[in-house]
Amino acid sequence: MTLRNVRNAALVLAVVFILVGFVLTATEDHEKAEITIGEHVTRTVGGLTFNIDTIISTLVAGAVVVLLGFLARRALTKNTEDHVPTKLQLVWEAVVGEVNKQVEDNLGKVHPYAAPLAISLFFFILIANWLEILPTELNHDVHLLPAPTADTNLTYALALVTIVSVWVYGIRQKSLKGYLRHFFEPFPVMFPLNVLEELIKPITLALRLFGNIFAGGIMLALITLMPVYIMWAPNVLWKGFDMAIGAIQAFIFALLTVLYFAMAGAGHGDDHGHDDEGADHDDHVGHDEAASVEPTPVPAS
Repeated sequence: MTLRNVRNAALVLAVVFILVGFVLTATEDHEKAEITIGEHVTRTVGGLTFNIDTIISTLVAGAVVVLLGFLARRALTKNTEDHVPTKLQLVWEAVVGEVNKQVEDNLGKVHPYAAPLAISLFFFILIANWLEILPTELNHDVHLLPAPTADTNLTYALALVTIVSVWVYGIRQKSLKGYLRHFFEPFPVMFPLNVLEELIKPITLALRLFGNIFAGGIMLALITLMPVYIMWAPNVLWKGFDMAIGAIQAFIFALLTVLYFAMAGAGHGDDHGHDDEGADHDDHVGHDEAASVEPTPVPAS
């Protein structure tokens, strides 16, 4: 049997399976094929509604990140004979090195708060996104560990922490008056647009992450409506693609956090740098003038 025959036979079988799957799916009860979106296991306490599944998933993701941090710290401090780093250590060092590079390129130095915040956000969002990959959905009504980033409550909270940290950083760098001054630049008439832009930043930061992860959850729900004998193929392919999306979204969130810090501190120290440059120039000129007025030695006759 040639390779062409094998390929043709595989193509025919795939087409047959797909057609049979569509026929069987069409004959199923439509009520069973309904997909519920945005429903959570909720509890109301003191007039406030809490999404229990999101809270549990958030705690699990946070616990995993803390555990990975302790394991990475243990690997870094472990004294081995061959001094070969572990895989976890390599991954951790790669992420930390890349984030530190981005912080240094944008802020001029590795900031003691911006860098750890971006690294923590990256790992937490990555683990939270990848929880959707785990087969924890027992049925259409019970999902043990849904991705908490598919809930706007968490993404808005992450964006709020980020933007408040950026505002505090900008005020500490420029003072309150200096930070508020940038809302009137380059012209005072731009004040409303600059304020609107600042308020939209956390909203877009939150909705970008939520939209991508929520769409991935919908795709997985659609795939589960297929018959079992053909569901595995698109399920495996999409989960691999969903892992890549989760990593990209975590990196984008961390990168935008670093860029927001850079924008908040932009221009700080420029005047000081020019003053130093002018002082150095004046000192240099003064030194030359002092050197030029020194008496010229008279040769002995």
